[in-house]
Amino acid sequence: MPAAVKDAVLERAVDLARAVAVEIAEEPEHVGEYLGAVRESERLVSHRFACTARGYRGWAWTVTVARVPRGRTATVCEAELLPGEDAILPRPWVPWSERLRPGDIGPGDVLPFRPDDPRLEPGWTPTGDPELDEVAIDELALARVRVLSPQGRDEAAERWYRGSHGPTSPGAVASSAACASCGFLVPLQGSLGTVFGVCANAWSPDDGKVVSLDHGCGAHSETDVEQGPSEWPSPDPLVDETSVEIVDRAADAPAPVVVAATAPAEDAAAPAEEAEVPAEEAPVDAADDAGDAVTGETTPAPGTDVPVTEDVPSDEDAALPPVPVEEAAAPEGDGDTSR
Repeated sequence: MPAAVKDAVLERAVDLARAVAVEIAEEPEHVGEYLGAVRESERLVSHRFACTARGYRGWAWTVTVARVPRGRTATVCEAELLPGEDAILPRPWVPWSERLRPGDIGPGDVLPFRPDDPRLEPGWTPTGDPELDEVAIDELALARVRVLSPQGRDEAAERWYRGSHGPTSPGAVASSAACASCGFLVPLQGSLGTVFGVCANAWSPDDGKVVSLDHGCGAHSETDVEQGPSEWPSPDPLVDETSVEIVDRAADAPAPVVVAATAPAEDAAAPAEEAEVPAEEAPVDAADDAGDAVTGETTPAPGTDVPVTEDVPSDEDAALPPVPVEEAAAPEGDGDTSR
């Protein structure tokens, strides 16, 4: 572009340009010192003034003036606030479709319709063929205006697998088993079902979320935790003194012991003829001759002398107090025999 020729009429219109800058500024003091003029083209000059407003360091009020050929009057074309070389600039503008992030949509927010969304493709259009339409509509659930395209499925799989519900999350790394062997996993249908499923465990932090088959957590259905020793001291045993346990001792009682009685020594020395019983005496019943079944003692026959033995006090007699024995009466007369 050839260098512009100096235009004295336009370059002298500084007061006009300042008045316009003050008019468009929020406060008159926001228009600072004059920074000079810039020749934009033939009969077109821009006047610049420093901006003193807070947050606009390096910015300048720019007022562009022009004139008609052979004209002697400057006319204002436009006025605006433009950044300089050392101005503080905001981030580059990004369309909402590229700026939107997961979680930005809140209750009541509605996104505009995108007819050219590459993540979607047209759904199934009924063809009239019962077999094709039944498979596409009933089994594949394609009876929608638009369905996921291959690009949409790939982006979703990549996002889910690399996210917090994939195999690289801290919970999955610390788990001892994968979701593929968990009983709470609900597999997905279609191609996504080969890699992902839905967690249905209320105790899991991933309940109701899509997780990869190699994801994991501590609420796996087949895992267990080792029981560690308790730090509390062992309690003393409790003795129940309020209940009585009845024990049947009849079954535990020992059988009676049969002791054979021995004849006294006097019976062994007695003559044989005294022990014999004449045959002509009254017969003895066999039952009586058998003796006592417990002690083994026999009942003597009538007329037989029974040896007298000293009575042995029993346990009941030993427990009774002794009976005092009366002293023998002294003989009549003087009992002194020394004389």
